Amino acid sequence: MKIEKIAILGAGNGGITAAADLKSKGFQINLYEMPQFKNNLEGIIEKGGITLKDDNGENFFPIDLVTTDIAEAVKDAELVMMTVPGFAIEQFAELLAPVVKESQFILINGAGAMGCMRFVSQARKVGVETAFKIAETNSLTYGTRAFPNEARVELSLRVKKLFLAAYPKEDTELILNVCSQVYDCFVAADNIWHTTLENGNPEVHPGPSLLNAGRIDFSEGEFWLYKEGITEHTVKVIKGIERERMEIGEAFGFTLENAVQSRARRGYFSNENEDLQTLFNTSEVFSKIKGPVSVNSRYFTEDISSGLVLWSDLGKVAKVATPTIDSVINLGGTILERDFFEEGLTLKKLGLDNLPLEKLIDLV
Repeated sequence: MKIEKIAILGAGNGGITAAADLKSKGFQINLYEMPQFKNNLEGIIEKGGITLKDDNGENFFPIDLVTTDIAEAVKDAELVMMTVPGFAIEQFAELLAPVVKESQFILINGAGAMGCMRFVSQARKVGVETAFKIAETNSLTYGTRAFPNEARVELSLRVKKLFLAAYPKEDTELILNVCSQVYDCFVAADNIWHTTLENGNPEVHPGPSLLNAGRIDFSEGEFWLYKEGITEHTVKVIKGIERERMEIGEAFGFTLENAVQSRARRGYFSNENEDLQTLFNTSEVFSKIKGPVSVNSRYFTEDISSGLVLWSDLGKVAKVATPTIDSVINLGGTILERDFFEEGLTLKKLGLDNLPLEKLIDLV
């Protein structure tokens, strides 16, 4: 199938960037946002498109359709791309599942969190039995910041390598071939456990952010995690979580990339030879990113609830101790007065509790 028309669902950083970038490549683009967040679309509607700033300078690209009508957005699109936070997967599944056709491909482009399985499960709950062609990545295809009110994007990086897996895994080759018409960075992952464990955000964001909570509060928005919050001491928390994550991956049969390898191969670091702190502090991409600006940021909430909580659960099944992961979950819950173990993504919520490791691996 030739991809000519793409429906992008979600008008945050990733969605607005994808709309401009993929329009620049010649695709027909429809951009959708939920009605309650239509303010993200108002600037784009007013200007008729998006200004993209990248290595080619600043260029304006008109967007073919900007809408809060999901049926209109996905009509006749060969590819439907969801660029939404992990906590919104089920909401978008309820909206999209009734209107998407079996002939259309769905790509969840963002931080891996078992999104495909959750999408299909939610669709079944609302009575939709479509045999979806659906896949997910381990991370977003861009290093970027978007400014919806100005209809403007500052694109720092088109990611060089990302893992992609379909659900079920037997569809991975088919969907990879289709999505490679749009992005040239995809390589096949073993399955969606693999993409979930290659999601770098839970490893890097919550721990150092929690240790900088006082600075974040005091700075009132003038905090830069990557160039000031990643230090010789806070990086040790990243390394602790990295060890636990990689041990879980080994138990599942994966050879996971470590924190340096994954970011260097995606293009965020210039090499794999320096220490992790130096690479973060001096990264041409990361050093330009401000935030988090508050402890209610997704660096705390989403990356703990959709990431670390599930990794902790997987550790129990794999018989891998996760003291650093659990400490970050507990400390984050204390600071935010939330029970992340209760509200976060767990095997029980995926309908996979009380299953042995071998069975878990085979299910996806």
